[in-house]
Amino acid sequence: MNRGNNEVSELIDVENAFYIGNYQTCINECNKISKPSLEKDIFMYRSYIAQHKYRVVLDEIKPTNDTPLLALRYLAEYMSNGSRKEAIVSIFDEKFQGDINELDVVWIIVGAIIYCNEETYETAMKILVGNFNLECLSLHLHCLLKMSRVDLAKQVMTTMQEKDDDATLTQLSQAWLNIQIGGEKLQDAFFIFQDLCDKFSPTLLLLNGQAVCYIGQQKYDDADQVLRECLNRDPNNYDTLINLLALSQQKDKSTSQFSRYLSQILDEHKGSSLVAAYNKRQAEFDRLVLQFGPSNTKPIDEIVA
Repeated sequence: MNRGNNEVSELIDVENAFYIGNYQTCINECNKISKPSLEKDIFMYRSYIAQHKYRVVLDEIKPTNDTPLLALRYLAEYMSNGSRKEAIVSIFDEKFQGDINELDVVWIIVGAIIYCNEETYETAMKILVGNFNLECLSLHLHCLLKMSRVDLAKQVMTTMQEKDDDATLTQLSQAWLNIQIGGEKLQDAFFIFQDLCDKFSPTLLLLNGQAVCYIGQQKYDDADQVLRECLNRDPNNYDTLINLLALSQQKDKSTSQFSRYLSQILDEHKGSSLVAAYNKRQAEFDRLVLQFGPSNTKPIDEIVA
């Protein structure tokens, strides 16, 4: 795709805003571009999805849409309607039965995102492997980190650096890899997040990244300060609440704050992976209580009598 210099500049601003989690700025930048652009629309609708504004996407991208934007409609359906998840996964399974190389990269990216949400990381990697689109490489690295294959993630990171070492997505991926490695690399990751904050603007994604680095370095007061700022920006942000949950286990001896953050996550993020895992374990615990609990439930005084 050949772009003019102005279009390149405009889309770079759009892409960078999206990747650092500045979704409203991404939408605003998209609205400034008067010339029709599929790439612009893709980032705009992905930003609406990231903001949980699924209705905008579903209203504007019809089921009959014959462009790659249809993949984003499916993503909005998947994220907003639990009863449709299985059907949407089946649509992508069927889509990838054919020649993946003939598909627009948006289908591959969205498919990989959905498979990652399903925690079927090997399936996601099957459609990502061999694709040298920078975001596909970043998603591949993400899958490997989720599977604790840091050794292979380093190889993907090298490929990203060779392709575009200065790209925002490459820098973010390096930070995530550094966090997984831990130790002295946590400070390197922190500096990457700080550089991106200075270059663009602090976002919840970048600030939460810094908080994770602080927690890993046992700088709990610093982590608490950053996460308080995140709460002021958005009191229901999932990543912030997860990090506060982790921090409360390290910093506070009482369980009150932990219980409060857990209750908020269970209430506000019912479709999240943590809530799904929590509910699964809770159901398993209840089943074991019934299985191994006392068969006689009478009060002790009645039994003695």
